[in-house]
Amino acid sequence: MDKLWNEILTFAQTMTEQVGEVLLTEFGRASAIEKADGSLVTQSDRWADAALRQSIQSAFPDHGVLSEEVEHIFPDRDWCWIIDPIDGTTNFARGIPLWGISLGLLYRGTPVFGHVYLPPLGYRFHGFWYGDSGLSGPTGAFLNDRPIHTSAADPSGNEFFSICARSTAVLQNPMPCKIRMLGVATYNLLMIANGSALGGVEATPKIWDIAAIWAIVQAAGGVWHSLAAEPIFPLQPGENYGSRPYPTLVVSRSELLETFLPLVQPLIKPLIKPLVKPVAP
Repeated sequence: MDKLWNEILTFAQTMTEQVGEVLLTEFGRASAIEKADGSLVTQSDRWADAALRQSIQSAFPDHGVLSEEVEHIFPDRDWCWIIDPIDGTTNFARGIPLWGISLGLLYRGTPVFGHVYLPPLGYRFHGFWYGDSGLSGPTGAFLNDRPIHTSAADPSGNEFFSICARSTAVLQNPMPCKIRMLGVATYNLLMIANGSALGGVEATPKIWDIAAIWAIVQAAGGVWHSLAAEPIFPLQPGENYGSRPYPTLVVSRSELLETFLPLVQPLIKPLIKPLVKPVAP
């Protein structure tokens, strides 16, 4: 099994670096058009999507592939890769050096490995998280091959909480930390994994935004809390995941759910699972 994991990690690192090298030559120069969901897409997204899909199908012919730009139906395969060819397309098109390439590998519908490469920063995140899959192998989360862990700090004016452009409603409440908004869903939540932030929220991420970081964040010690009524994983074969949002709160440790969960209530209050039952008067 270790041999397979080494092949998977080497493949993810090699392919994202090769694709990233090409994307850097197009960075800040690609014209973008608006998709039906309001997000942007460039020819660079489409090229990178195709390059990664073809490489996966060549290297792992028995694996399925789901991608942002082409294939949204989850296949009936034990193993499936989920691709976000450019996370942060708006930043990429506008010349803001914060965007990445995301690869998540699922086993029977649940992520067990994630890899995110941010070419402008030279950052390579990866992690292994087996949950109750029955799989075994290397463990932990890493940034440029060095182990990373979530922070043990308490909320304060010198700590960070990350939000996305669609979660600014959380600012209706006083926040116990400084706010950061980066425009890249993966890196937004990876900040918790590497100890830079204590928490973060994404209001409408799609499956390709979260598949890779699901494994990395939890391998680093983070707590993933879905703000929707239904569990995110496992994905179901034959289902279309092209338009489903997965509102998510991530914190560095479980105790901080009590701090941050009430603060994100204005975001999607009807969908949030209560942390505690209300006490009758």
